[in-house]
Amino acid sequence: MAKKPAKTAAVKKTAVKKSTPVKKTTAVKPKAPAAHQIEKVNEDVLKKLQELNVEQALQADIEWCLGSYRNDNNPAGLYVMAERALQVFAFELTKDPKSVPTKLIKDIEKALKNK
Repeated sequence: MAKKPAKTAAVKKTAVKKSTPVKKTTAVKPKAPAAHQIEKVNEDVLKKLQELNVEQALQADIEWCLGSYRNDNNPAGLYVMAERALQVFAFELTKDPKSVPTKLIKDIEKALKNK
């Protein structure tokens, strides 16, 4: 006996899309407090001064101020050292324009502005 084909109804199924709202998450960095910013800037300044091998007295002062800041959280000395470093870097730029990155100069100025 031959099998009869099953009756199938031509039913179109429509795809149902469940739309979920897409949340846009942007990585928002919380702003570092000004004291933390000046600490990072002074660390960068110290590295650059060591690379250029200039102003050993200023390097020693920055190291001392960083240690002092880490003990008492008073950034006053770090601001003074950043101002001195800015003057040194300005002088170094007159000798060799590529010796100090402009980003470092801008970071110092920004940190000093946010006192």
